[in-house]
Amino acid sequence: MEQLVKLLLWQILLQQSSVGSYSVPADASNPSSSVVVSVLNISAALGSQAVLPCKSHRMVWTQDRLNDRQRVVHWDLLSSYFGDGRMERLCDMYSAGDQRVYSSYNQGRILMPENAFADGNFSLVIKGVAESDAGTYSCNLHHHYCHLYETVKVQLVVAKRDEEPGEYWDGEKPVLVAPEGSTVTLPCVNRQHIWTERHSEEEQQVVHWDRQPPGVPQDRADRLVDLYASGERRSYGPQFLRQKMNVSRGAFGLGDFSLRISRLESADEGTYSCHLHHHYCGLHERRIYHLAVTEPQRDSRVVNVTVPAADPNVVRGHNVINVIIPEGRMHFFQQLGYVLATLLLFLVLLIIVALVTRRRRHRGYEYNVKKYGEKDVNLKEFTVDTTDLTPHKSEDIRLDYKNNILKEKAEQARSCPAKNIDLDKDFRKEYCK
Repeated sequence: MEQLVKLLLWQILLQQSSVGSYSVPADASNPSSSVVVSVLNISAALGSQAVLPCKSHRMVWTQDRLNDRQRVVHWDLLSSYFGDGRMERLCDMYSAGDQRVYSSYNQGRILMPENAFADGNFSLVIKGVAESDAGTYSCNLHHHYCHLYETVKVQLVVAKRDEEPGEYWDGEKPVLVAPEGSTVTLPCVNRQHIWTERHSEEEQQVVHWDRQPPGVPQDRADRLVDLYASGERRSYGPQFLRQKMNVSRGAFGLGDFSLRISRLESADEGTYSCHLHHHYCGLHERRIYHLAVTEPQRDSRVVNVTVPAADPNVVRGHNVINVIIPEGRMHFFQQLGYVLATLLLFLVLLIIVALVTRRRRHRGYEYNVKKYGEKDVNLKEFTVDTTDLTPHKSEDIRLDYKNNILKEKAEQARSCPAKNIDLDKDFRKEYCK
């Protein structure tokens, strides 16, 4: 049982140690470590070019081969012995140079450690303290490359004969009490890596742009481009997106990392973020831009009408000014549509009238004998007057004929007997079938 308990405790310790080893550092992979320095709202017209400004002089890397001279420390003295309130430069030292003492009186009396920039100890040693050394000393650290300035103040009081040496805090700075003729060390210690050692700066400078479409949180933003001071550039996304969005090639030389988006579309709207990381200088900044794409403004035509000034001595009636505004192309097509619609309506009406007229004519030619009833017609009911049908054979008709053929045909017609025609039978055949 005891062995089982020990085994469980050992597993718990292993889990805790493994969890501690996977902690996320404050770098570019953790966007929450960046400090938001600005938030801008930018509006641009559809189809135009939008510029999202992102500039920082602290990110400039010039490769001027003077990186060793960009860190310096110097000591200044505000003397309380003379009482003139004048600041005096005592000494200074560069990261790759020897220290320099300005006054010949202090040569050999004051000095700083030679390995100050390697150890981080910039304390000032004063040998043979004199009454003129009393005052407020300032230890000034300058990093011109990273634009960092730090100051540490120490006050030195020369003790009198009966006063004992010591040190205390007056609420603003440490105060050292040293007897005359002794050796005193004014403390100034800063062991941050930026002051103690020189890193590869071009590998620790990185800039990247992110884009959040509307409604997408920050942790799911799309990476657009990564820029490194060494010259490396990484673009993400499809090819057409890489061609639309670009950053200047000399960004680190100018400190200008502005993003330019050409041929704006509605799909380009969203939130853009410019992340600046300088791990060597401890710089982590983020700038946010809310981009909105608007419709382009149409050209409005302005008609200037010049009206002459009215003469107050002349009484006039109401003036009517006729202003002729030039018609646009759309107005011409609108009028043409009205004309074509009118012609089409007239043509439809003409076709309808023609069809109705043709139908009426066709019905007029039709005739049905039985439309008044289905009764048979009996011709015997009708009386025929035959008084006019008496033959005139006795008459001798003499006609003059032009030739003999016509004469013979006429004689044959007179000689043939008359036929007996039954009208009732012929009518029945034709109409009573």
